[in-house]
Amino acid sequence: MKLSRRSFLKAGIVLGGTSALAAGSWSGWGLKGAAPAGAEEEVKIVPTACNHNCGGRCVLKAHVRNGVITRITTDDEPDTPETPQLRACLRGRAYRNRLYHPDRLKFPLKRTGERGEGKFERITWDEAIDSIARELRRIKETYGPEAIYVNYATGNAGVLSGGNLIRRLLSLYGGYLNYYNNYSNPCVTWALNYTFGDQNAANSREDLVNSKLIILWGFNPAETIHGTNTIYYLRRAKEAGARIIVVDPRYSDTVIALADQWIPIRPTTDNALMDAMAYVMITEGLHDQAFLDKYCLGFDDEHLPEGVPPGNSYKSYVLGLGEDKTPKTPEWAERITGVPKETIIQLAREYATVKPAALICGFGVQRHAYGEQPPRGAAVLAAMTGNIGRSGGFAGAMGYPGYGRGPKIGSVGLKNPVQASIPCFLWTEAAVRGVEMGPADGVQGVDRLPTNIKLIFNLAGNALINQHADVNRTAEILRDEKKVEFIVVSEQFMTPSARFADILLPVNTWMERNDICTPWGWGDYVLFMNKAIDSMYECKSEYEWISMLAERLGLGQEFTEGRSEEDWLRYVVEETRKNHPDFPSFEEFRKRGVYKFSYPENFIAFKEQIEDPENNPFPTPSGKIEIFSPRLWEMNNPREIPAVPKYIPAWEGPEDSLREKYPLQCIGWHYRRRTHSTFDNVPWMEEVAPQVMWMNPQDAAPRGIKDGDRVKVFNDRGALMINVKVTPRIMPGVVAIPQGAWWTPGPDGVDQRGCINVLTSSRPTPLAKANPQHTNLVEVAKV
Repeated sequence: MKLSRRSFLKAGIVLGGTSALAAGSWSGWGLKGAAPAGAEEEVKIVPTACNHNCGGRCVLKAHVRNGVITRITTDDEPDTPETPQLRACLRGRAYRNRLYHPDRLKFPLKRTGERGEGKFERITWDEAIDSIARELRRIKETYGPEAIYVNYATGNAGVLSGGNLIRRLLSLYGGYLNYYNNYSNPCVTWALNYTFGDQNAANSREDLVNSKLIILWGFNPAETIHGTNTIYYLRRAKEAGARIIVVDPRYSDTVIALADQWIPIRPTTDNALMDAMAYVMITEGLHDQAFLDKYCLGFDDEHLPEGVPPGNSYKSYVLGLGEDKTPKTPEWAERITGVPKETIIQLAREYATVKPAALICGFGVQRHAYGEQPPRGAAVLAAMTGNIGRSGGFAGAMGYPGYGRGPKIGSVGLKNPVQASIPCFLWTEAAVRGVEMGPADGVQGVDRLPTNIKLIFNLAGNALINQHADVNRTAEILRDEKKVEFIVVSEQFMTPSARFADILLPVNTWMERNDICTPWGWGDYVLFMNKAIDSMYECKSEYEWISMLAERLGLGQEFTEGRSEEDWLRYVVEETRKNHPDFPSFEEFRKRGVYKFSYPENFIAFKEQIEDPENNPFPTPSGKIEIFSPRLWEMNNPREIPAVPKYIPAWEGPEDSLREKYPLQCIGWHYRRRTHSTFDNVPWMEEVAPQVMWMNPQDAAPRGIKDGDRVKVFNDRGALMINVKVTPRIMPGVVAIPQGAWWTPGPDGVDQRGCINVLTSSRPTPLAKANPQHTNLVEVAKV
């Protein structure tokens, strides 16, 4: 076949064993250990896995000859409807591009210039560990353990990840400042807990085949993955006759792959559409009143908690009988959302009458200014249509299936003696004004933080800068050494976060060590990641260097318990076998590389509560689905934390007066060529999907912008340069920039790579204190 590599890549195919990457031809990569002529070994196939945070975890098989990986393949076990293969995507199959990248960090480094400049000098491992131990002692003695913080990071999802291991050591050393939440779905978690009392609110994916209608609301599994094979189960549902509707500002890859209908919507306005759907159902008598009466609290005034005045129910709000006196009609919602009233009516009628139906509200819609509202609104619609607790239905918001029957994987963790905990999105606030922060800022465990953050461990993560909001403000905070006094980063490349390290440690990849990893809540398997090659250069595993640090602190024996990395993995397997006897032995697990398990039946969230509510109440204070939440009512902040889900006009939303200056809404999305920021420097990935901003022709034309032009995108927080894809695949008034590009400021401070987080806000959501990184107003100008 005369087919170029670009054509192969565009088709999603990875070329295995090309001449440029064959064994013995590695001199251009600066690698050690290339095989001498005539000394070829037979190829050894090593089972491992891709464990970056894409939402899936997939099988990889490294083909090794003479200590070099020459090819990567994926799962070749039998592929059946009941147990589909865990096939890797282009990112995992192209991992040699990353593993053998010439820019790999090769030895420990010590900062010599200003933080962020990227100026370092080479030091030995002993010098690096001595420096870390010295600063750790000083900061603990000066400020206490609460000054020590392990930053949110997801670059390594293994059992022996650096985050797990450094927390183990710090727990032995007196503790550290905890965090809760994540950057993915905190608003969903909080919303589900306040509505159902449980975040395990999803039916299993296998049950989608029983749905007659599926609404994917801000949910893009074709790119986000959200569990290996989620798109496969959606395809099975479609083949079985399900109609699929996608609500999204973008005509995403999921729309292309699955949708019968695309409904574009303005970002931050999802609850206005949900409210108008509810209005149609109520006024046309399409809602399931019997379900609402039996299982729900506060849908209407007749079912409000005792002592709450009439007019505060969800029905009263929707019909305009509440405080705002505004009926939430389709006409009202059309002005806000951009969705035609006819479409709103059609969607409401279809969801109310076609049963069973699964409304699946994804994570994108909750990374907004008032991100707690869409998942609660989706749950109300699911209740109004009686689709909760039934096969083929769904509880609205994207929770996880609460099986509780799979293996509970053994842990290396220890209890942290420090009680104080902060929302992970507010770590920059804790670095600037920690001693002022209390419960109103989301602090838990103490009335007030006793100190600001003074030392940060940032291990296998890029949220120190790149993935955190408002990059320019964050960089300014980190440059001030009177605030955070010491930063330790372990990495494989000189990422934007690595440039802010005081000590920068080169760690090996998961191709160079053994580990065990599990999928997200979606996926019935566990993976063993076999070491395929020896560690390159002076790289060490995080277990190795953290063990060295433990020795310096006099905690070597307590930390390791005399175990090697392999010993710990054997321990994890044995602990797992105690609660799951069918789990294979260590040797069996290691040889196969994967353990797949199954359940006797699909999981249906809240099935027990619906079938027998008297003996299985919902785990809420009332024992019911709390459409009206007494706990939120008691917070007495109806404007931002209402007791029933409502549309709240967002700051930097379509109704903000700031649009006169910055008229375009800007959102991000999970790009198929990256896992967050991982793989941004991999050449094949750039070839497949360059970093471009999507812009509608109606917005491009008045600005004189054509497809492929270089533009400047800016607001009061910063500016970036990026090429434009002019396309009708995004609704007018909205631009979209793929998240994860590495922040690369030029001499004028303007980012040259297209890092969306120079534009995003560090203002948290009101309830969960979560990241609102899809709520941004910008302007775009041709350069």
